[in-house]
Amino acid sequence: MEELIAKRYVKALKEGIDPTSIQAVSDIFSALSDSFKDEKFITVVTNPNVSIADKSSILLEAVKPAKSEQLDNFIKLLVQNKRVEIIPAISQELKKEIAISTKTFEGTVYCDSELDAKVIGDLSSGLSKKFDSTITLNFQKNDFNGIKVAVEGLGVEINFSKDRINNQIIQHIIKAI
Repeated sequence: MEELIAKRYVKALKEGIDPTSIQAVSDIFSALSDSFKDEKFITVVTNPNVSIADKSSILLEAVKPAKSEQLDNFIKLLVQNKRVEIIPAISQELKKEIAISTKTFEGTVYCDSELDAKVIGDLSSGLSKKFDSTITLNFQKNDFNGIKVAVEGLGVEINFSKDRINNQIIQHIIKAI
C-alpha cells in the first residue's frame, strides 16, 4: 500500500523538480530514510501529540541543505497529509526511477560457496549486454544449493539449482531406458 502511495508522490515530485536535480533529491530522501531506522525519530514524527508545525520543522531542518523551495513544500505536504511514514518508500521509488532512467541496476548473486570476483564480473557484463544496461552484482553467501542471480530493478531472477539439474538428468535417463 505504501509503495502505491509513494509512486504517486514520486510522480508529483518529478514533475515539480528539475530533472538534473533529481539525484540530489534522492540523496536527501535516502538520508531521511536512514533516520527512520531510529526508533526515537519514528516515535516523534508519528506521534499524534506532536504538532504538525513541530514535525514540519524537524523534517525541514533535515532538508535545509538542499535549499529547494519545491522540496520544502513537498515535505510540508507530506506532513499535512500525515504521510511522513512513507518517506522510506518514497526514497526507494526515487532510486528505482533513477535506475530506470540511467539504466543502472544492482543485483545480488546467491551461492553456497565462494565465487571469484572474475566470475561475478563476467556474470555482470553478460547481463549488462543482455539487458542493454549497466548491472553491478554483489555476492551474498547463503545455503542455496546452486547459483541464483537476482536483479530486482529489472525484475530478473535466474537460478541454477544443483538439485533440479540432478533430478532432470535422472528423469532423462529413466525416459531413455
